[in-house]
Amino acid sequence: MINFSNMWQDATLALRNIGEMLSYDPSAPMLFSSGLFWLLFILMLPVYVALKGSRGKMVLFVVLFSLYFYYKSSGLFFLMLMGTSWIDWMISRGIHRAQTRRVRLAWMWLSIIISLSILGYFKYANFFLWNWNRMVEGNFQPLDVILPVGISFYTFQSISYVVDVYKKRIRPTRRWIDYLFFLSFFPALVAGPIVRADYFLPQLEKNERPTSAMVWSGLWLIIIGIIKKALIADYIAQYNDLIFNDPALYTGVQTLMGVLGYTMQIYCDFSGYSDMAIGLALIMGFRLGINFNAPYQSRSLTEFWRRWHISLSSWLRDYLYIPLGGNRKGTLRTYLNNFLTMLIGGLWHGAAWKFVFWGAMHGVGLAVHKACQPVLKRIPDNFLTVFISWALTFTYVSLLWVFFRAASFEDSILIIGNIFVDFRWDQIPQFAEARPEWCIMMGVLIVFHFLPTKWGEWAERMFVRSPWVIKFGVFLIAVQLVIEFMTSEVAPFIYFQF
Repeated sequence: MINFSNMWQDATLALRNIGEMLSYDPSAPMLFSSGLFWLLFILMLPVYVALKGSRGKMVLFVVLFSLYFYYKSSGLFFLMLMGTSWIDWMISRGIHRAQTRRVRLAWMWLSIIISLSILGYFKYANFFLWNWNRMVEGNFQPLDVILPVGISFYTFQSISYVVDVYKKRIRPTRRWIDYLFFLSFFPALVAGPIVRADYFLPQLEKNERPTSAMVWSGLWLIIIGIIKKALIADYIAQYNDLIFNDPALYTGVQTLMGVLGYTMQIYCDFSGYSDMAIGLALIMGFRLGINFNAPYQSRSLTEFWRRWHISLSSWLRDYLYIPLGGNRKGTLRTYLNNFLTMLIGGLWHGAAWKFVFWGAMHGVGLAVHKACQPVLKRIPDNFLTVFISWALTFTYVSLLWVFFRAASFEDSILIIGNIFVDFRWDQIPQFAEARPEWCIMMGVLIVFHFLPTKWGEWAERMFVRSPWVIKFGVFLIAVQLVIEFMTSEVAPFIYFQF
Protein backbone atom coordinates (compact mmCIF):
# COMPACT_ATOMS: atom_id res chain seq x y z
CA MET A 1 0.00 0.00 0.00
CA ILE A 2 1.34 3.44 -0.96
CA ASN A 3 2.17 5.58 2.03
CA PHE A 4 1.14 9.04 0.84
CA SER A 5 2.15 10.60 4.15
CA ASN A 6 5.79 9.53 3.73
CA MET A 7 5.78 10.62 0.08
CA TRP A 8 4.51 14.05 1.09
CA GLN A 9 7.18 14.36 3.77
CA ASP A 10 9.90 13.32 1.31
CA ALA A 11 8.66 15.79 -1.29
CA THR A 12 8.51 18.58 1.30
CA LEU A 13 12.03 17.79 2.48
CA ALA A 14 13.33 17.74 -1.10
CA LEU A 15 11.75 21.12 -1.87
CA ARG A 16 13.18 22.56 1.34
CA ASN A 17 16.66 21.31 0.44
CA ILE A 18 16.38 22.73 -3.08
CA GLY A 19 15.22 26.04 -1.65
CA GLU A 20 18.18 26.17 0.73
CA MET A 21 20.55 25.30 -2.12
CA LEU A 22 19.16 28.09 -4.31
CA SER A 23 19.04 30.72 -1.56
CA TYR A 24 21.94 32.91 -0.47
CA ASP A 25 24.38 31.39 2.00
CA PRO A 26 26.96 33.92 3.29
CA SER A 27 29.35 31.10 4.18
CA ALA A 28 29.22 29.61 0.67
CA PRO A 29 28.99 32.28 -2.06
CA MET A 30 28.57 30.97 -5.58
CA LEU A 31 31.89 30.43 -7.37
CA PHE A 32 32.79 29.52 -10.92
CA SER A 33 34.54 26.47 -9.48
CA SER A 34 31.43 25.22 -7.64
CA GLY A 35 29.23 22.42 -8.94
CA LEU A 36 26.03 24.44 -8.43
CA PHE A 37 27.17 27.18 -10.76
CA TRP A 38 27.95 24.75 -13.56
CA LEU A 39 24.61 22.98 -13.08
CA LEU A 40 22.76 26.30 -13.35
CA PHE A 41 24.87 27.44 -16.31
CA ILE A 42 24.22 24.19 -18.21
CA LEU A 43 20.49 24.58 -17.56
CA MET A 44 20.61 28.26 -18.54
CA LEU A 45 22.54 27.79 -21.79
CA PRO A 46 19.81 26.12 -23.93
CA VAL A 47 17.32 28.81 -22.92
CA TYR A 48 19.86 31.48 -23.78
CA VAL A 49 20.47 29.92 -27.22
CA ALA A 50 16.73 29.71 -27.87
CA LEU A 51 16.26 33.39 -26.97
CA LYS A 52 19.36 34.64 -28.81
CA GLY A 53 17.31 35.50 -31.89
CA SER A 54 15.18 37.93 -29.91
CA ARG A 55 17.56 40.52 -28.48
CA GLY A 56 15.08 41.95 -25.99
CA LYS A 57 14.14 38.58 -24.50
CA MET A 58 17.78 37.46 -24.42
CA VAL A 59 18.85 40.63 -22.59
CA LEU A 60 16.09 40.26 -20.01
CA PHE A 61 16.90 36.58 -19.42
CA VAL A 62 20.65 37.15 -19.00
CA VAL A 63 20.06 40.12 -16.69
CA LEU A 64 17.80 37.99 -14.48
CA PHE A 65 20.36 35.18 -14.43
CA SER A 66 23.18 37.65 -13.67
CA LEU A 67 21.23 39.24 -10.83
CA TYR A 68 20.47 35.80 -9.39
CA PHE A 69 24.15 34.90 -9.69
CA TYR A 70 25.04 38.08 -7.82
CA TYR A 71 22.38 37.32 -5.22
CA LYS A 72 24.00 33.92 -4.66
CA SER A 73 27.37 35.65 -4.37
CA SER A 74 26.45 38.68 -2.25
CA GLY A 75 22.85 38.45 -1.05
CA LEU A 76 20.52 41.44 -1.26
CA PHE A 77 23.33 43.68 -2.49
CA PHE A 78 22.04 42.84 -5.98
CA LEU A 79 19.44 45.55 -5.28
CA MET A 80 22.25 48.08 -4.77
CA LEU A 81 23.77 47.01 -8.09
CA MET A 82 20.42 47.65 -9.78
CA GLY A 83 20.13 51.05 -8.08
CA THR A 84 23.67 52.03 -9.09
CA SER A 85 23.02 51.06 -12.69
CA TRP A 86 19.77 53.08 -12.82
CA ILE A 87 21.44 56.21 -11.36
CA ASP A 88 24.38 55.95 -13.79
CA TRP A 89 22.05 55.41 -16.73
CA MET A 90 19.88 58.40 -15.85
CA ILE A 91 22.95 60.61 -15.37
CA SER A 92 24.44 59.42 -18.67
CA ARG A 93 21.21 60.48 -20.37
CA GLY A 94 21.49 63.86 -18.69
CA ILE A 95 25.08 64.22 -19.90
CA HIS A 96 24.03 63.37 -23.45
CA ARG A 97 21.18 65.90 -23.45
CA ALA A 98 23.13 68.73 -21.78
CA GLN A 99 23.83 71.71 -24.05
CA THR A 100 26.92 73.08 -22.32
CA ARG A 101 30.22 71.53 -21.27
CA ARG A 102 29.80 72.88 -17.73
CA VAL A 103 26.50 71.05 -17.24
CA ARG A 104 27.89 67.86 -18.74
CA LEU A 105 30.92 68.10 -16.44
CA ALA A 106 28.67 68.60 -13.41
CA TRP A 107 26.62 65.52 -14.30
CA MET A 108 29.78 63.45 -14.75
CA TRP A 109 31.22 64.45 -11.39
CA LEU A 110 27.88 63.80 -9.70
CA SER A 111 27.98 60.21 -10.97
CA ILE A 112 31.64 59.74 -9.98
CA ILE A 113 31.04 61.14 -6.50
CA ILE A 114 28.01 58.88 -5.97
CA SER A 115 29.91 55.78 -7.16
CA LEU A 116 33.03 56.53 -5.11
CA SER A 117 30.95 57.41 -2.04
CA ILE A 118 29.22 54.03 -2.12
CA LEU A 119 32.53 52.25 -2.67
CA GLY A 120 34.20 54.36 0.01
CA TYR A 121 31.57 53.59 2.62
CA PHE A 122 31.58 49.84 2.17
CA LYS A 123 35.29 49.41 1.57
CA TYR A 124 37.09 52.20 3.41
CA ALA A 125 34.84 53.55 6.20
CA ASN A 126 36.37 51.37 8.93
CA PHE A 127 39.88 51.96 7.59
CA PHE A 128 39.58 55.75 7.82
CA LEU A 129 37.74 55.64 11.16
CA TRP A 130 40.41 53.35 12.61
CA ASN A 131 43.21 55.68 11.51
CA TRP A 132 41.36 58.77 12.77
CA ASN A 133 40.87 57.14 16.16
CA ARG A 134 44.56 56.24 16.29
CA MET A 135 45.43 59.90 15.77
CA VAL A 136 43.01 61.24 18.39
CA GLU A 137 43.40 58.21 20.69
CA GLY A 138 39.68 57.53 20.63
CA ASN A 139 37.75 54.35 21.40
CA PHE A 140 37.20 52.91 17.94
CA GLN A 141 34.17 50.69 17.42
CA PRO A 142 34.16 49.27 13.88
CA LEU A 143 31.03 49.71 11.80
CA ASP A 144 29.07 46.59 10.97
CA VAL A 145 29.78 46.83 7.24
CA ILE A 146 29.72 43.86 4.86
CA LEU A 147 31.70 44.39 1.66
CA PRO A 148 29.59 43.50 -1.40
CA VAL A 149 31.42 41.07 -3.67
CA GLY A 150 32.73 42.66 -6.85
CA ILE A 151 31.87 46.26 -5.91
CA SER A 152 35.39 47.48 -6.84
CA PHE A 153 35.08 45.99 -10.32
CA TYR A 154 31.61 47.16 -11.29
CA THR A 155 32.26 50.60 -9.76
CA PHE A 156 35.22 51.08 -12.12
CA GLN A 157 33.06 49.91 -15.02
CA SER A 158 30.32 52.40 -14.15
CA ILE A 159 32.82 55.27 -13.84
CA SER A 160 34.41 54.48 -17.20
CA TYR A 161 30.96 54.32 -18.83
CA VAL A 162 29.93 57.78 -17.56
CA VAL A 163 33.32 59.31 -18.42
CA ASP A 164 33.15 57.85 -21.94
CA VAL A 165 29.66 59.29 -22.41
CA TYR A 166 30.94 62.67 -21.20
CA LYS A 167 33.88 62.54 -23.64
CA LYS A 168 31.49 61.43 -26.43
CA ARG A 169 33.37 58.19 -27.01
CA ILE A 170 30.03 56.39 -26.74
CA ARG A 171 26.34 57.25 -26.71
CA PRO A 172 24.29 56.21 -23.67
CA THR A 173 22.20 53.09 -24.17
CA ARG A 174 18.63 53.69 -25.25
CA ARG A 175 17.27 51.33 -22.59
CA TRP A 176 18.25 50.99 -18.95
CA ILE A 177 18.17 47.19 -19.18
CA ASP A 178 20.91 47.25 -21.83
CA TYR A 179 23.16 49.16 -19.45
CA LEU A 180 22.21 46.81 -16.61
CA PHE A 181 23.16 43.91 -18.91
CA PHE A 182 26.62 45.49 -19.35
CA LEU A 183 27.16 46.23 -15.66
CA SER A 184 25.80 42.93 -14.30
CA PHE A 185 27.08 40.52 -16.99
CA PHE A 186 27.77 37.54 -14.74
CA PRO A 187 31.05 36.21 -16.23
CA ALA A 188 32.82 39.49 -15.35
CA LEU A 189 30.66 40.70 -12.47
CA VAL A 190 32.38 39.68 -9.25
CA ALA A 191 36.11 39.66 -10.10
CA GLY A 192 36.54 41.15 -13.56
CA PRO A 193 37.94 41.56 -16.11
CA ILE A 194 36.96 45.25 -15.97
CA VAL A 195 35.03 45.56 -19.22
CA ARG A 196 34.87 48.84 -21.16
CA ALA A 197 31.49 49.96 -22.47
CA ASP A 198 32.93 51.07 -25.82
CA TYR A 199 34.22 47.52 -26.34
CA PHE A 200 31.27 45.56 -24.94
CA LEU A 201 28.11 47.48 -25.87
CA PRO A 202 28.67 47.28 -29.67
CA GLN A 203 28.80 43.49 -29.28
CA LEU A 204 25.47 43.57 -27.45
CA GLU A 205 24.02 45.80 -30.17
CA LYS A 206 25.06 43.37 -32.91
CA ASN A 207 23.87 40.33 -30.92
CA GLU A 208 25.80 37.92 -33.11
CA ARG A 209 25.61 34.21 -32.46
CA PRO A 210 28.86 32.61 -31.30
CA THR A 211 30.78 30.64 -33.90
CA SER A 212 31.78 27.05 -33.20
CA ALA A 213 35.38 28.25 -32.86
CA MET A 214 34.32 30.73 -30.16
CA VAL A 215 32.42 28.02 -28.27
CA TRP A 216 35.31 25.54 -28.31
CA SER A 217 37.87 28.26 -27.51
CA GLY A 218 35.63 29.20 -24.59
CA LEU A 219 35.57 25.61 -23.38
CA TRP A 220 39.38 25.44 -23.70
CA LEU A 221 39.78 28.56 -21.57
CA ILE A 222 37.37 27.20 -18.97
CA ILE A 223 39.37 23.95 -18.75
CA ILE A 224 42.64 25.90 -18.42
CA GLY A 225 41.06 28.17 -15.81
CA ILE A 226 39.76 25.27 -13.73
CA ILE A 227 43.19 23.61 -13.82
CA LYS A 228 44.89 26.84 -12.75
CA LYS A 229 42.44 27.56 -9.94
CA ALA A 230 41.04 24.29 -8.58
CA LEU A 231 44.09 22.12 -9.29
CA ILE A 232 47.21 24.27 -8.96
CA ALA A 233 46.33 27.37 -6.93
CA ASP A 234 44.21 25.58 -4.32
CA TYR A 235 46.78 22.78 -3.90
CA ILE A 236 49.91 24.89 -3.51
CA ALA A 237 47.96 27.29 -1.26
CA GLN A 238 47.83 24.63 1.46
CA TYR A 239 51.58 24.97 2.06
CA ASN A 240 51.70 28.72 1.39
CA ASP A 241 49.04 29.34 4.05
CA LEU A 242 51.15 27.56 6.67
CA ILE A 243 54.02 29.97 6.06
CA PHE A 244 51.97 33.17 6.03
CA ASN A 245 49.74 32.19 8.95
CA ASP A 246 52.66 31.64 11.35
CA PRO A 247 55.92 32.87 9.74
CA ALA A 248 58.00 32.67 12.92
CA LEU A 249 57.92 28.86 12.87
CA TYR A 250 59.73 28.32 9.56
CA THR A 251 63.28 28.43 8.22
CA GLY A 252 64.55 30.66 5.46
CA VAL A 253 64.22 27.95 2.79
CA GLN A 254 60.69 27.05 3.87
CA THR A 255 59.73 30.72 3.90
CA LEU A 256 61.25 31.34 0.47
CA MET A 257 59.26 28.43 -0.96
CA GLY A 258 56.11 29.86 0.58
CA VAL A 259 56.78 33.25 -1.02
CA LEU A 260 57.49 31.67 -4.42
CA GLY A 261 54.41 29.52 -3.94
CA TYR A 262 52.20 32.52 -3.29
CA THR A 263 53.70 34.33 -6.27
CA MET A 264 52.48 31.48 -8.45
CA GLN A 265 49.28 30.93 -6.46
CA ILE A 266 47.93 34.44 -6.95
CA TYR A 267 48.72 34.26 -10.66
CA CYS A 268 46.97 30.91 -11.13
CA ASP A 269 44.05 31.93 -8.93
CA PHE A 270 43.33 35.25 -10.59
CA SER A 271 44.29 34.38 -14.17
CA GLY A 272 42.36 31.12 -13.77
CA TYR A 273 39.24 33.09 -12.83
CA SER A 274 39.83 35.44 -15.76
CA ASP A 275 40.21 32.48 -18.14
CA MET A 276 36.91 31.04 -16.95
CA ALA A 277 35.15 34.41 -17.21
CA ILE A 278 36.49 35.03 -20.72
CA GLY A 279 35.61 31.45 -21.72
CA LEU A 280 32.04 31.70 -20.43
CA ALA A 281 31.56 34.96 -22.31
CA LEU A 282 32.96 33.44 -25.52
CA ILE A 283 30.49 30.56 -25.31
CA MET A 284 27.74 33.19 -25.09
CA GLY A 285 29.15 35.12 -28.06
CA PHE A 286 30.92 37.97 -26.23
CA ARG A 287 34.61 38.84 -26.14
CA LEU A 288 36.02 40.33 -22.92
CA GLY A 289 39.64 40.70 -24.06
CA ILE A 290 42.82 39.26 -22.57
CA ASN A 291 43.54 39.96 -18.88
CA PHE A 292 46.89 38.16 -18.32
CA ASN A 293 49.76 37.59 -20.70
CA ALA A 294 52.50 35.54 -19.01
CA PRO A 295 53.34 38.38 -16.57
CA TYR A 296 56.29 36.61 -14.93
CA GLN A 297 58.17 36.64 -18.22
CA SER A 298 58.50 40.42 -17.81
CA ARG A 299 61.94 42.02 -17.86
CA SER A 300 60.86 45.28 -16.25
CA LEU A 301 58.14 46.51 -13.92
CA THR A 302 56.65 48.54 -16.77
CA GLU A 303 56.34 45.38 -18.85
CA PHE A 304 54.89 43.52 -15.86
CA TRP A 305 51.98 45.95 -15.62
CA ARG A 306 51.35 45.59 -19.34
CA ARG A 307 50.94 41.86 -18.79
CA TRP A 308 49.34 41.60 -15.29
CA HIS A 309 45.63 42.35 -14.75
CA ILE A 310 45.59 44.18 -18.08
CA SER A 311 42.01 45.42 -17.69
CA LEU A 312 42.88 47.17 -14.40
CA SER A 313 46.26 48.57 -15.48
CA SER A 314 44.78 49.95 -18.71
CA TRP A 315 41.85 51.42 -16.75
CA LEU A 316 44.23 53.15 -14.32
CA ARG A 317 46.25 54.45 -17.26
CA ASP A 318 43.28 55.83 -19.21
CA TYR A 319 41.11 57.14 -16.37
CA LEU A 320 43.71 58.18 -13.79
CA TYR A 321 47.29 58.44 -15.11
CA ILE A 322 46.44 60.32 -18.33
CA PRO A 323 43.93 62.71 -16.67
CA LEU A 324 46.62 63.49 -14.06
CA GLY A 325 48.83 64.61 -16.93
CA GLY A 326 50.52 61.37 -17.92
CA ASN A 327 53.95 62.09 -19.35
CA ARG A 328 52.95 65.42 -20.91
CA LYS A 329 54.04 67.74 -18.10
CA GLY A 330 57.70 67.07 -17.60
CA THR A 331 59.86 64.34 -16.11
CA LEU A 332 59.19 64.93 -12.42
CA ARG A 333 55.45 65.18 -13.02
CA THR A 334 55.57 61.89 -14.95
CA TYR A 335 57.22 60.16 -12.00
CA LEU A 336 54.69 61.67 -9.61
CA ASN A 337 51.77 60.61 -11.82
CA ASN A 338 53.13 57.05 -11.96
CA PHE A 339 53.50 57.01 -8.20
CA LEU A 340 50.02 58.39 -7.49
CA THR A 341 48.40 56.01 -9.97
CA MET A 342 49.95 52.95 -8.37
CA LEU A 343 49.31 54.30 -4.87
CA ILE A 344 45.59 54.56 -5.65
CA GLY A 345 45.76 51.19 -7.38
CA GLY A 346 47.14 49.70 -4.18
CA LEU A 347 44.38 51.27 -2.10
CA TRP A 348 41.82 49.94 -4.59
CA HIS A 349 42.99 46.44 -3.74
CA GLY A 350 42.24 46.74 -0.04
CA ALA A 351 41.62 49.06 2.89
CA ALA A 352 44.92 48.50 4.71
CA TRP A 353 48.31 50.22 4.85
CA LYS A 354 50.02 47.12 3.50
CA PHE A 355 48.13 47.57 0.21
CA VAL A 356 49.03 51.26 0.16
CA PHE A 357 52.69 50.31 0.64
CA TRP A 358 52.44 47.62 -2.05
CA GLY A 359 51.03 50.13 -4.54
CA ALA A 360 53.49 52.83 -3.52
CA MET A 361 56.49 50.55 -4.03
CA HIS A 362 55.23 49.58 -7.47
CA GLY A 363 54.93 53.29 -8.20
CA VAL A 364 58.51 53.84 -7.02
CA GLY A 365 59.68 50.92 -9.14
CA LEU A 366 57.98 52.28 -12.26
CA ALA A 367 59.49 55.73 -11.67
CA VAL A 368 62.96 54.27 -11.18
CA HIS A 369 62.65 52.21 -14.36
CA LYS A 370 61.64 55.29 -16.36
CA ALA A 371 64.47 57.31 -14.85
CA CYS A 372 66.99 54.62 -15.82
CA GLN A 373 65.83 54.39 -19.46
CA PRO A 374 68.73 56.49 -20.89
CA VAL A 375 71.24 54.14 -19.25
CA LEU A 376 69.31 50.93 -19.97
CA LYS A 377 69.06 51.72 -23.69
CA ARG A 378 72.87 51.73 -23.92
CA ILE A 379 73.25 48.26 -22.37
CA PRO A 380 73.62 45.44 -24.94
CA ASP A 381 70.57 43.18 -25.24
CA ASN A 382 72.12 39.73 -24.74
CA PHE A 383 71.31 36.63 -22.71
CA LEU A 384 73.04 37.87 -19.56
CA THR A 385 71.32 41.26 -19.49
CA VAL A 386 67.96 39.66 -20.31
CA PHE A 387 68.37 37.20 -17.45
CA ILE A 388 69.45 39.89 -14.96
CA SER A 389 66.54 42.13 -15.98
CA TRP A 390 64.09 39.26 -15.57
CA ALA A 391 65.57 38.14 -12.23
CA LEU A 392 65.45 41.65 -10.75
CA THR A 393 61.85 42.16 -11.90
CA PHE A 394 60.67 38.77 -10.67
CA THR A 395 62.40 39.21 -7.29
CA TYR A 396 60.96 42.70 -6.79
CA VAL A 397 57.42 41.57 -7.70
CA SER A 398 57.65 38.44 -5.53
CA LEU A 399 58.87 40.29 -2.45
CA LEU A 400 56.09 42.86 -2.80
CA TRP A 401 53.52 40.04 -2.97
CA VAL A 402 54.54 39.30 0.65
CA PHE A 403 52.98 42.61 1.76
CA PHE A 404 49.93 41.78 -0.35
CA ARG A 405 49.39 38.41 1.35
CA ALA A 406 50.75 38.68 4.89
CA ALA A 407 48.36 39.41 7.75
CA SER A 408 50.21 42.58 8.75
CA PHE A 409 53.11 44.81 7.84
CA GLU A 410 55.10 43.33 10.74
CA ASP A 411 54.57 39.79 9.43
CA SER A 412 55.75 40.92 6.01
CA ILE A 413 59.04 42.20 7.46
CA LEU A 414 59.46 38.98 9.45
CA ILE A 415 58.90 36.80 6.38
CA ILE A 416 61.38 38.71 4.22
CA GLY A 417 63.87 38.77 7.10
CA ASN A 418 63.62 34.97 7.46
CA ILE A 419 64.62 34.51 3.83
CA PHE A 420 67.75 36.65 4.06
CA VAL A 421 68.83 35.83 7.62
CA ASP A 422 68.01 32.14 8.02
CA PHE A 423 68.61 30.73 4.54
CA ARG A 424 70.65 27.52 4.19
CA TRP A 425 71.25 25.87 0.82
CA ASP A 426 71.54 22.40 2.32
CA GLN A 427 67.86 22.52 3.38
CA ILE A 428 66.61 22.64 -0.22
CA PRO A 429 66.98 18.86 -0.84
CA GLN A 430 65.25 18.20 2.50
CA PHE A 431 62.34 20.40 1.46
CA ALA A 432 62.03 18.66 -1.92
CA GLU A 433 62.02 15.28 -0.19
CA ALA A 434 59.36 16.38 2.31
CA ARG A 435 57.02 17.96 -0.26
CA PRO A 436 57.63 16.26 -3.63
CA GLU A 437 54.10 16.85 -5.05
CA TRP A 438 54.27 20.56 -4.25
CA CYS A 439 57.69 20.87 -5.88
CA ILE A 440 56.63 18.94 -8.99
CA MET A 441 53.50 21.06 -9.40
CA MET A 442 55.49 24.27 -8.99
CA GLY A 443 58.10 23.04 -11.47
CA VAL A 444 55.50 22.12 -14.09
CA LEU A 445 53.76 25.46 -13.59
CA ILE A 446 56.98 27.43 -14.02
CA VAL A 447 57.90 25.52 -17.19
CA PHE A 448 54.46 26.05 -18.75
CA HIS A 449 54.42 29.73 -17.79
CA PHE A 450 57.70 30.36 -19.58
CA LEU A 451 56.80 28.51 -22.76
CA PRO A 452 56.38 30.78 -25.81
CA THR A 453 52.87 32.25 -26.12
CA LYS A 454 52.52 30.83 -29.63
CA TRP A 455 52.76 27.30 -28.20
CA GLY A 456 49.66 27.94 -26.08
CA GLU A 457 47.85 29.41 -29.08
CA TRP A 458 48.79 26.32 -31.11
CA ALA A 459 47.42 24.00 -28.38
CA GLU A 460 44.16 25.95 -28.35
CA ARG A 461 43.83 25.69 -32.14
CA MET A 462 44.47 21.94 -31.99
CA PHE A 463 41.78 21.57 -29.32
CA VAL A 464 39.28 23.60 -31.34
CA ARG A 465 39.91 21.49 -34.49
CA SER A 466 39.98 18.11 -32.72
CA PRO A 467 37.05 15.64 -32.79
CA TRP A 468 34.52 15.82 -29.97
CA VAL A 469 35.94 12.59 -28.50
CA ILE A 470 39.32 14.28 -27.97
CA LYS A 471 37.65 17.33 -26.45
CA PHE A 472 35.63 15.15 -24.10
CA GLY A 473 38.77 13.22 -23.14
CA VAL A 474 40.70 16.40 -22.34
CA PHE A 475 37.79 17.59 -20.21
CA LEU A 476 37.62 14.28 -18.30
CA ILE A 477 41.37 14.31 -17.65
CA ALA A 478 41.13 17.86 -16.26
CA VAL A 479 38.21 16.91 -14.01
CA GLN A 480 40.00 13.80 -12.77
CA LEU A 481 43.13 15.78 -11.93
CA VAL A 482 41.09 18.35 -10.02
CA ILE A 483 39.29 15.60 -8.06
CA GLU A 484 42.62 13.91 -7.30
CA PHE A 485 44.28 17.00 -5.84
CA MET A 486 41.32 19.09 -4.70
CA THR A 487 41.09 20.31 -1.11
CA SER A 488 38.24 19.37 1.23
CA GLU A 489 36.22 22.46 0.30
CA VAL A 490 36.03 24.92 -2.58
CA ALA A 491 38.33 27.85 -1.79
CA PRO A 492 37.09 31.32 -2.76
CA PHE A 493 39.01 33.27 -5.36
CA ILE A 494 41.59 35.62 -3.87
CA TYR A 495 40.16 38.66 -5.66
CA PHE A 496 36.66 38.06 -4.26
CA GLN A 497 37.73 40.10 -1.23
CA PHE A 498 38.58 43.13 -3.42
